[in-house]
Amino acid sequence: MKVRLNLATSPLEKNRRFVVFSTLIGGLGLLAMALLSWNVYSMRRSNTAIRLEQARMEGDIQALRRRRDDLEAFFNRPETIQRRDLSAFLNGLIAQRAFPWTQIFMDLERNLPDGVRVVSIEPRFADDHLELRLTIGAKTDEGKLKFLKALEDSRAFSDIEVLGENRTGSRTGDDQVLMALNARYSAT
Repeated sequence: MKVRLNLATSPLEKNRRFVVFSTLIGGLGLLAMALLSWNVYSMRRSNTAIRLEQARMEGDIQALRRRRDDLEAFFNRPETIQRRDLSAFLNGLIAQRAFPWTQIFMDLERNLPDGVRVVSIEPRFADDHLELRLTIGAKTDEGKLKFLKALEDSRAFSDIEVLGENRTGSRTGDDQVLMALNARYSAT
C-alpha cells in the first residue's frame, strides 16, 4: 500500500503554463535567430559578389589608365607630333584648294554697287562655317551704305560685323572710305 504524504509547507504548484509559454518564446527566439542568420549569410554572399565585381572594375580601370598612358606617350613622341603637324598643314592646303573662290567673287559681283570695290579678302574656316574678312573701298558714303544693305539682304552673307572705317585723302578717282568687315559666307 502506498501512502501519499505531502510534506510541503505550501500546496503543489502547476508550472505547465510557464513551461508552455517559455517553450513557445524559446521556439520563436530560435526561429528569429535562424532568419537573422540566413539574412547575415545572404548579405555576406552578396557583399562578396559586389567586392569581386568592384575588384574586377578597378582592374579594368587600371588597364585603361595604362592604355591611356601608352597612347599619350605615343602621341607625344616627336615623330608623331611631326606627322600630326604635317597632316594639319596638308589638310589646310586641301581646304584652301576646296575654297570656292569663283562662287565668292560671283556673289560679291552681284552685291557690289557702283563706286565700291573689294580691296582684300581673307578667308578662314571657323568651326563649321567660312568667315571672310573683307576690306572694301568706296568713293562715297552712299556707296558704302548700299554695299552693306546689299550684303545684309544677300543669302550668301550673314553675321556682318563692321570692324572699322578709315577716311582717305580727297584725291579724285581714289576711294574716299576704306572699311573692314567680317562676314559669314555660305555658298548658295
